[in-house]
Amino acid sequence: MWQAFRSQVAEQGVEVVTVGIDAAGVEACRPFIEAASPEHPSLIDEHHRVAELFGVINIPNAVWIDEDGMIVRPAEPAPAPPSIEMERNMNIGDPAELPPRMLEIFGEAMQIEADPPAYEAALRDWITNGAESPFALSPEQVVERSGPRNADAARGHAHFELATHLEVAGNHAAAIPHFKAAQELVPDNFAYRRQAWSLEPGPEGPLNRFWQGPTEGSEADWPYDGDWLSDVREMGPANYYPKWTN
Repeated sequence: MWQAFRSQVAEQGVEVVTVGIDAAGVEACRPFIEAASPEHPSLIDEHHRVAELFGVINIPNAVWIDEDGMIVRPAEPAPAPPSIEMERNMNIGDPAELPPRMLEIFGEAMQIEADPPAYEAALRDWITNGAESPFALSPEQVVERSGPRNADAARGHAHFELATHLEVAGNHAAAIPHFKAAQELVPDNFAYRRQAWSLEPGPEGPLNRFWQGPTEGSEADWPYDGDWLSDVREMGPANYYPKWTN
């Protein structure tokens, strides 16, 4: 969807840059990048450096940067621009063939609140009108929305940075306590949780285990207190993303 959007706006001098933030690196991101056949820069960030610098706490997030290199909107939820062609081609198959847990996950995901048409309209307004767009924030507003990082958040990021370093170095067991500490210190950072969950090995691969979570009979080897389904249910899917505001 972002590639389709990029094709429409590139002639206006706009570039889209996508970043796969994943400690599993190239092989984890490759199939998704190749499936999109991007014409824009598609980066891979094993150490979550982009997330740290720009304040990304969930995905998808986006940052708007103007032609002078100034941030005009800090990291915020960024639903992909809707497209009739893409929507027509999207197909998850026969729901009856999906595992029951996956159906539960889709049920919760459908309740996550987002407004892709409104976000796309705001983005296109900024592309057309630049600094005159009502959606372009002043530097003071950007700083205010970004907010300071308190001591717990700083310690949490230190634990997370160490965890990703250990993971990239191939020491998964040593990374787990630091992933857990990061989640406890910064509970509103869902990116920390997603990354840790996605690295847990399973019979059909880590990504499959991410969606399965602690299945029946496997609870003993699931090292985390939560998983995507239980955590989203606890917080309420309406609270999964912060409200998008002008």
